[in-house]
Amino acid sequence: MANNIVAAEANRLLDASWGVASYTAPTGAMKLALVSVIGSNTAAGTEVTGGSYARQTITMGSASSGANASSVACNYTNMPATTTVGVDVYDSNGSPRRAWWGALTASKTTASGDSLSFAIGAITSSII
Repeated sequence: MANNIVAAEANRLLDASWGVASYTAPTGAMKLALVSVIGSNTAAGTEVTGGSYARQTITMGSASSGANASSVACNYTNMPATTTVGVDVYDSNGSPRRAWWGALTASKTTASGDSLSFAIGAITSSII
């Protein structure tokens, strides 16, 4: 994901770091959503649907030098036939708040019923 923080989240962090507003942390576990059309810092991607696809919980390790990496593997089973080109990351609020987005290094094509996995450390984020 590199430094692909969504604009609204970047604004919240900037406001908090300058004392303009208090920062409200994401609610609940963060969820990794797979997308078949990449989004941007202002618009979500087109989320994968079908099969048994569901967003998976992702946790990140502590940041070092302005970056961090996933500390758990994310496994998707019984995927639909699709090509996954990127991810969006949401909190678990009743109205989920998107915080991060990014393209995969290489698209992943799955046939109906396939599994798709991301190893520990495969998902990264950076703010510098």
